[in-house]
Amino acid sequence: MKIKNAITKLLLAALFVVPLSANANNVQRTFCVFDLIGKQGDVFSMMEDYRLEALKWNVELTLKPYTDEKIAAEDLKSGKCDAAIMTGLRGRSFNSFVGTLDSIGSIPTYDHMEQILKLLLSNKLSKYMTSGEYEVVGVTPAGAAYLFTNDKNINSVAKMSGKKVAVLDFDKAQPIMVASIGASPVNATIATFGPMFNNGSVDIIAAPAMAYGPLELYKGLGENGAIANFAIAQLSLQIIIRKDQFPESFGQKSRSYVWSQFNKAVNLIEGNTDSINPSYWMDISEKDQNGYNELLRQTRISLRDQGIYNAKMLKFLAKVRCKMDASLSECTASDRE
Repeated sequence: MKIKNAITKLLLAALFVVPLSANANNVQRTFCVFDLIGKQGDVFSMMEDYRLEALKWNVELTLKPYTDEKIAAEDLKSGKCDAAIMTGLRGRSFNSFVGTLDSIGSIPTYDHMEQILKLLLSNKLSKYMTSGEYEVVGVTPAGAAYLFTNDKNINSVAKMSGKKVAVLDFDKAQPIMVASIGASPVNATIATFGPMFNNGSVDIIAAPAMAYGPLELYKGLGENGAIANFAIAQLSLQIIIRKDQFPESFGQKSRSYVWSQFNKAVNLIEGNTDSINPSYWMDISEKDQNGYNELLRQTRISLRDQGIYNAKMLKFLAKVRCKMDASLSECTASDRE
């Protein structure tokens, strides 16, 4: 009996000792998660799954919710966060190559986004994931950005002249683009651009479908508003780490996992898109779309020449577009990106 009790005690001890010894090898790090609605949001939920996956790579992440993206980015820079997830627009200040994914008009569809993110997993491009002390260890789609207007009669670029358009105060590209079409840029933040549209302070905003519900953008659309059914950009969410705080192999493992969740992210985006009242969508003619695509292309070239967009990424994105549709006029243009 004594021998049996001794064996039982050893087995019980083993059950507790093994997990503790495995956990002891884990690196403890803080992960700051930007989500417009905090812990209850879709992004935070996705990062809970990411946290569990990271345990397999011997990294234990403590998630901290942020509803203000600017503070999350500042805390990453100051070292209060070892990792953070933010929009590619904000991420451009950490890595201009990957941050240029969110450039206007560069990625027409989710099919293009899927091909681009798959190619970014290659070892050939992995060196561009690191910039200084930071590494981009995951990119996931945040949805197409559409123009929301409080007046459905504003149905062309010409009619945007003189209208007030909200622009994010940290993104140098947006005010340049807005001013180029004769509209008036009005500085805003991710926290304020929705309320500004809803209270009539601005006439037009650019936003993804995922912002429609949380920011109650139907209030700004009212009875006479519309959403142009034309993607002016594909937004992304990017996980950025302080590289020296993580194991050497963490980056590639993380990028591969985030890529594996692509379809899940797109399904989430499409669900949010389907929740928008169909009467708000305003179709844009093919002729106008072709004209807008050329306008966006010329603007990208200008922003590239000003050092705002990364030239290598623009060239890479152009190659993907032309590979998927060689008939595009840009593919034979003398001023290709």
